[in-house]
Amino acid sequence: MAFFCRKHSRVIVIAIASLAVVSVAVLTKNSINGFSWFHFFSSQWGWTSITNLGMTSSSSVFMIDQGKRKTLMNVGKVSKEKYVLMRGGNRSDAKLERVEAGLAMARALIREAAEDNNCTSSLHDDLDYIPRGYIYRNACAFHRSYLLMEKLFKIFVYEEGEPPLFHYGTCKDIYSMEGVFLSLMETNTKFRTSNPDEAHVYFLPFSVVMIIEHLFHPIIRDKAVLERTVSDYVRIISHKYLYWNRSLGADHFMLSCHDWGPRATWYVRQLYYNSIRVLCNANTSEYFNPKKDASFPEINLKTGEITGLTGGLPPSNRTVLAFFAGKMHGKLRPALLQHWMGKDKDVQVYETLPQGISYHEMMKKSKYCICPSGHEVASPRIAEAIYAECVPVLISQHYIFPFSDVLNWDSFTVQVPVTEIPNLKNILEGIPEDQYLRMQERVRQVQRHFVVNNPPRRYDVFHMIIHSIWLRRLNVRFPG
Repeated sequence: MAFFCRKHSRVIVIAIASLAVVSVAVLTKNSINGFSWFHFFSSQWGWTSITNLGMTSSSSVFMIDQGKRKTLMNVGKVSKEKYVLMRGGNRSDAKLERVEAGLAMARALIREAAEDNNCTSSLHDDLDYIPRGYIYRNACAFHRSYLLMEKLFKIFVYEEGEPPLFHYGTCKDIYSMEGVFLSLMETNTKFRTSNPDEAHVYFLPFSVVMIIEHLFHPIIRDKAVLERTVSDYVRIISHKYLYWNRSLGADHFMLSCHDWGPRATWYVRQLYYNSIRVLCNANTSEYFNPKKDASFPEINLKTGEITGLTGGLPPSNRTVLAFFAGKMHGKLRPALLQHWMGKDKDVQVYETLPQGISYHEMMKKSKYCICPSGHEVASPRIAEAIYAECVPVLISQHYIFPFSDVLNWDSFTVQVPVTEIPNLKNILEGIPEDQYLRMQERVRQVQRHFVVNNPPRRYDVFHMIIHSIWLRRLNVRFPG
């Protein structure tokens, strides 16, 4: 079954023309450098460090009235040790406090589950799936958090903007996940709410892929089209609604799988510093901030087809030790190809596959699939390896792996430093067979979190993306 993006009746000309609308509001010039609505705990704190949830203290939410809000913005900074929530006006206070009370309850329940080593609180009639095992950083906490997300989490999608630049995206090729998420978010009724007062987060539905495709001139190459499009959009919604200015964008999120996804946020300081940026290109050297930003997988749906992508040979029939095929992109791959291309029958590395050899069949019969970063840190090979039930060998720098708040990547992957590329075969051959079998079985287990379904199914990649956003709204990090 192919994945069909949501269809729209409006034409591209109308979409582009809409960008020429003069915004009647001006986004505030005052920005809090490094400001975050939430204070994210470092991983060593763990779940038990979340104390006094819902109380007015330095480790909980506190309110600021309009006068203090103005003073704070003029000062231009706020203590990183506090949670700050800007009020939009007294009429919305009660609604906002109800939302915050629900989140405080969720934090307390998740903390309780995290401290329950036997997961007794999670043993109930969840007929679909109960997270267990080493693939999770804390299976009990994840299960409780996921169930609370399903029950409570509400997302408001701004309706402003015209397709194809907004509310639309391609659902095939390397940037497919951007379009898939937009399409599912537009049609999903489980998490989406039409009442912004009950929402926990607010989605800015612009597509970086479509902005580049329709507005970026291949010769002039003026990247300012991103600035104009994104900045104008934020100005419009910040004028029409109170929610952006209430939190300075901290309860808003954007999503992009395009290489220029991070660049699209540069031009609005509050979007860059405050908002949740959900990115495939989760590169900490390019200021991806895992305390507030979320990483999600790059999945190459070459034709838009989402069925028949998973499966591989049993371990006993996997005759290739390690496999990679790909262009010499970026800084890491040249070393891989220099040391291994055409030099070893066990570590089969190609820049171009010989005629008659199938890329996906090679993955399905290999024990390990090498997944080096290319031009950007993310690689669709990671998801492809998981689909093929092939243990991923991750070679990257500054990359935050998808869903790493929840998933224990050390349990089902091999991570090789760039300096150890010449020693790759020895590293893989040195892994005991029983350890390999455990990792391979865990790859099979984690696969459910990376598959694309239409309609979405519980715990699949769409729900895992939503859960990552939920965690950032909750200010929760799963401990190791």
